[in-house]
Amino acid sequence: MGQNQIEKPFFSGILLKVLIKYYKQLSLIAVAAIALSAIFSSSYFITPLFQSTVILYPTASNSISKVLLSENFNNSKDILEFGEDEQTEQLLQVLNSNKIRDRIIVKYKLMEHYGIKSGSKFKMTNLYNEYEEKFKFRRTEYMAVKITVLDKDPQFAADMANNVAELLDSTINSMQKEIAIRAFTIVQEEYLKLKSQIKVKEDSMTVLRGFGVHDYESQSEMFNRQLAIEMARGNQPGVSRLEQKLTILAKYGGPYVSLRDALEHDKKKLSELMSKYEEAKVDATESLPHKFIVSSAYKAEKKTYPIRWLIVLIATVASVLVAMLILAFIEVFSGNIEINIKKKS
Repeated sequence: MGQNQIEKPFFSGILLKVLIKYYKQLSLIAVAAIALSAIFSSSYFITPLFQSTVILYPTASNSISKVLLSENFNNSKDILEFGEDEQTEQLLQVLNSNKIRDRIIVKYKLMEHYGIKSGSKFKMTNLYNEYEEKFKFRRTEYMAVKITVLDKDPQFAADMANNVAELLDSTINSMQKEIAIRAFTIVQEEYLKLKSQIKVKEDSMTVLRGFGVHDYESQSEMFNRQLAIEMARGNQPGVSRLEQKLTILAKYGGPYVSLRDALEHDKKKLSELMSKYEEAKVDATESLPHKFIVSSAYKAEKKTYPIRWLIVLIATVASVLVAMLILAFIEVFSGNIEINIKKKS
């Protein structure tokens, strides 16, 4: 039983034939690609960029009063402990906020530094795009935060990276203080109001004591006992004096008891409110760092971008490969590479 079967050369086989046949021309193309890619990847055509990096950890707690002053706050976090996932994500959100971005842009005059014309229609869009390309914030595999800044000036890159890390504290404190100061104002108003009310009640108690009412329950018991004794003795003057005292006690005893109980309740409430007042005052007036700097940025000695050897390698390989493909198509369509036909039984 016989059958004709057409076998076409494999694609790799065609390329191998082209490589052998045109190795001199391909060598010239490779040399030209190396030379041209080396020239066009130089600083005359591509601005070299230097990289600076800051690595930091967030703190575990943001509230000074809760960690240092509060007795009721059940928190296993130490103030010196590194933060975890939640704090790291919060730090990344702050780093990507326009509060830090705008301050860096203004301080370092980045619109002028990046060569963006002030009269351009999309100047802010271009500026923000440049900023996002040059400033990168990410979480490391060890739960730290990495700040990376690229710039044509190595010292500029280091300064901006360190400055971004410094702005973290002031930015977070600014957002927290806005709430903390308002909370302190509310607590302070309540504290001073209650303190004033207690002062009024204490003054009223002083007036009642002037009438001879010092302790209603004990005085009432003592006067009644003594009155019975004097009545049994038939001491009328003594009975009269005691009846006068009991009349005063009956008149002012009720207000005295009400004021005394209310004053005791208010003082207990004032003690609790004073604790909140002190905590709110600390949160509104004091600050703690929100980060631990593990590694600060420094002036880079070598450029990070472009990587010339990689550009040259990719350009050379791509040029030679494209040339081989073109030559292979030419050879196949011109018939120089024949299709082998074999007969098999």
